[in-house]
Amino acid sequence: MNMIMKATTLSLSTIASALFLAALTATFPTNCTAQKVGSKVGNLAPELVLENMDGETIKLSDLRGTLVLVDFWASWCGPCRRENPHVVSAYKKYRKAKFKSADGFEVFSVSLDKKMESWRRAVKQDKLDWPFHGSDLSGWDSEAASLYGVSSIPMSFLVDENGVIVAKNLRGMELHIQIDKHVKGF
Repeated sequence: MNMIMKATTLSLSTIASALFLAALTATFPTNCTAQKVGSKVGNLAPELVLENMDGETIKLSDLRGTLVLVDFWASWCGPCRRENPHVVSAYKKYRKAKFKSADGFEVFSVSLDKKMESWRRAVKQDKLDWPFHGSDLSGWDSEAASLYGVSSIPMSFLVDENGVIVAKNLRGMELHIQIDKHVKGF
């Protein structure tokens, strides 16, 4: 008789737990669960806090709600400079687009330069007209590059309106293809 009571108690306890978890899941949808911060697709993008060319602090988190291309590059990097026209083209094309769930599109450039003047000159020469340019002027010792696991440049990460990395290492037309997935219209 004692064995039957324990089995009944266990099964009632299991049922109660299952009902509690079901109610909890209905109350807090799965998209509210914590995500891992990292540099892989599906991870929350690590926070970036850098100084712009005027010495003001810029933060990636200030762009929440928008689709953001985080672009790692440097003035001395030939492949980066050859990729910059594609980034400029994407910025011009998508700056005024309507997105399915994002409020807009921005580029957050992270320079791995060590010299302010070289960085400033390249931004002007390549017509990188967006407002978010940051660097710690540490070159390959950049904390931002370390956070994102950047071991070669150019390297880019497309971050959705919730701060989640949805694509990475986008170049040329692939950049447009990935952004197009989020566009509702122009």
